[in-house]
Amino acid sequence: MTKIGFIGTGIMGKPMAGHLAKAGNQVLTFSRSNAPVDGCTPAKSIAELTAASDVIILMLPDSPDVASVLFGEGAVASALTKGKTVVDMSSISPGETKKFAARVRELGCEYLDAPVSGGQVGATNATLTIMVGGSPSVFERIKPLFELLGKNITLIGENGAGQTCKVANQIIVAATIEAVGEALLFASKAGADPAMVRQALMGGFASSRILEVHGERMIKRNFAPGFRVALHQKDLNLALAGAQELGLSLPATSTCQQLFNAVVAAGGAALDHSAMVQALETLAAHPIAK
Repeated sequence: MTKIGFIGTGIMGKPMAGHLAKAGNQVLTFSRSNAPVDGCTPAKSIAELTAASDVIILMLPDSPDVASVLFGEGAVASALTKGKTVVDMSSISPGETKKFAARVRELGCEYLDAPVSGGQVGATNATLTIMVGGSPSVFERIKPLFELLGKNITLIGENGAGQTCKVANQIIVAATIEAVGEALLFASKAGADPAMVRQALMGGFASSRILEVHGERMIKRNFAPGFRVALHQKDLNLALAGAQELGLSLPATSTCQQLFNAVVAAGGAALDHSAMVQALETLAAHPIAK
C-alpha cells in the first residue's frame, strides 16, 4: 500500500484517483470543490495532504495552476519532507516543468512529469498513455502506480521530456481532428452519407482512433466534453511558443489553433475538442449532419 495524495479530481483526475484507491492504496484527495471520490478521503488542505502522503500526484489545467499548488502559500512545497515524490500528470510547459522539478529536488524530493493521453474514456477505463520525464530509478519505483492508470507507459527522458512528448501528441491529435472534420464535411457537401463514409474509412488506411471516436461525435453532434477545446487550445499555445523558441514553423498547428480560436469566440470553449469541426462548418456554411 502506498500513501498517495491526489490533487485535482476533475473529469480526468476523479477516475484516476479512484483506480489508485481501488487497488488498495491509501488516497487523500484535494480539489477546488473537494467533492468525494469513491474509496478516497478528502483532505482539509494541500499541506495536510502532502504531509500524510509519500507520493503527491497533480492533475491540473495549466502551468500557473501547478506553480500555485506546488509553491504558493500553504502549498505542496510547504509540507514536503525528504524522500517524497511529486508526480505531475497535468499537461503544462516543458520549460516550466524543468524549473519546478529543480525546485522540488532542492528540497530533497523526487519529481516526475507524467502527462497523459486518452481523455475521459482512457481515465475511466484505466487505458491512458503515460509519457514520463525523470530519473529511471524514480520511474521504476512509481511505475506500478502508473500501471493502475494506463497501458502504454514510456520513460521519454529527463524532466520536461514527458511534457515535450505530450505537446507533440497534441499537435498530432489536433491535426487529425481537423483532417477528419474536413473529410466528413467534404463527403456531406458532395451528397454522400457521412456516417457511411466514416464506416468505409474505418476499414482502410485512413482509419484512426480519432476517426472512430471523434468522427462519430461530429456526425451525432455530441460535443459534451471528454477533453475541452480550451485545454487543447492551451496545449497548442505551448506548441507554438516552443516552436518560436526553436525557430520552427508549424503551419498545420497554427491553422488548428485558429479554428479552435473561432470555436471559442462562438462560445464553445467548454465543448469537446472534436467541436473544431464547427469552425469548418461555419466556413463552408454547411453542417456535416442535421
